[in-house]
Amino acid sequence: MGEKFAVKPHAIMISVPYQGHANPFTHLAIKLASKGFTITFVHTQDAHHRISKSYQKLNSTSSSDEVDIFSEARDSGLDIRYTTIADGFPLEFDRDQNVNEYWESILHDFPSRVDEFIGNLIESFDPELLPFLVADAIYPWPATIAKKYNLVNVSFWTGPAAVLAINYYFFDHLRANGHFPPTDDPLYSIDYIPGVESISSKDLMPYLREADTTTIVHKVLLRVFEEVKKADFILHNTLQELEQHTLSTLNQKQPTYAIGPVSFSPDCIKTRVSKSLLFEIDCSKWLGSKPPSSVLYVSFGSNVPTNKQVIEAIAQGLLLSEVSFIWVIRPKIVRSIDDNKNVLPAGFEDNLKDKGLVVPWCDQNAVFSNPAVGGFLTHCGWNSILESMWYGIPLICYPIMYDQPTNRKLVVDDWKIGVNLCDGVSVDGAEIALKIKQLMCEKTSIGIRNEIMKFRSVLHDALSEEGSSNRNFDQFIQDLRHKMHVGKENVSSTI
Repeated sequence: MGEKFAVKPHAIMISVPYQGHANPFTHLAIKLASKGFTITFVHTQDAHHRISKSYQKLNSTSSSDEVDIFSEARDSGLDIRYTTIADGFPLEFDRDQNVNEYWESILHDFPSRVDEFIGNLIESFDPELLPFLVADAIYPWPATIAKKYNLVNVSFWTGPAAVLAINYYFFDHLRANGHFPPTDDPLYSIDYIPGVESISSKDLMPYLREADTTTIVHKVLLRVFEEVKKADFILHNTLQELEQHTLSTLNQKQPTYAIGPVSFSPDCIKTRVSKSLLFEIDCSKWLGSKPPSSVLYVSFGSNVPTNKQVIEAIAQGLLLSEVSFIWVIRPKIVRSIDDNKNVLPAGFEDNLKDKGLVVPWCDQNAVFSNPAVGGFLTHCGWNSILESMWYGIPLICYPIMYDQPTNRKLVVDDWKIGVNLCDGVSVDGAEIALKIKQLMCEKTSIGIRNEIMKFRSVLHDALSEEGSSNRNFDQFIQDLRHKMHVGKENVSSTI
């Protein structure tokens, strides 16, 4: 770029401390650093503590609080600094059990902590570095703080573009059409959200179907999407080919770039980062004893809770199906029960023999990359969907909360790469067994398997050297540099 862009951009990156957000954020940091940017990556102290504990257990080290997740990245020549910020709670505070209290603080207290943190950070910067902000789109403060410090504001949306579009336009459009707050009619079609095809109310995020709109979820999200609308750029962890119409519509409002799936970018694959909030069990030996495409992987992700009835029904369905499986039962998946052994039906693990493996957590990508895996029973988290598509693994969908019902619609109705576990929330063991057998049988799932292999090719092509996600990322870098350069000139001219 010559003298025009002589000052080096410095990204201040702050992720929401959930696994599904931290994963793409760490990989975005590597992508930006690979373009010559300096990065200051900020985790909450709680997230850092959990990652450190996981790292300590994996590597049998004792200095858990000294873990620097980007040490290998720096060894490879990338300029990524790592630091932490307090979220206002002690480490022993259970953020999952007290989620409302936690997010009340994120809404009202955490912004002032970030404000002070960024102010101090900017004061300490090398003058040759030009800072800008990259914040998680579900934080309720980025635009306000970016404006205070005259920072270019990049919002990173880690879910599908369709979910952003629904939230972006939802409150105004649904109020105008009499659908928000929700009506007594439980089912209705919505065909007036820009960039989104007609969608049933049952496929909306649950918080958009609740009569009580005074909850902390509603308070946060109303603020969040006002902040998102003020971002200078929006990055999406999706790809152009999956959501062309939605992305084009959003781009009419703000500069929008589909750069995903970032976790599989070549720069990220070759650079290891310690990012798991839980200790990962190695399943490779067990998988190595199984035939190709014979194992069903079952996981409800890193954060979403369920109940004992669902766990018991899935356990029954797995046994009745007689399919080999790996089942992730993470700690506190049923939040009222601390001991995972008490979650499973009595005698369940005794009946498994070598048919199933129950683990508290594992490296999902390592599991998917094993040829023994042939199906995925999922809560429909967006990262899980992208990972499943990347490896060509068809899905059985059981959405629980947040964006998952909408994600299910994309997977089952629009892309036809998965099937529904059931039509409602309640599940039945015999019904689960039938769906598992249908998915894992090559004859009854050939259509879905053919479709997901097409999508697999689309994802791989998007991240190729000339692929859409790479081109979009390069365009974002060019547009960002231009905006920062113009902004710096404007500031200089007023001094």
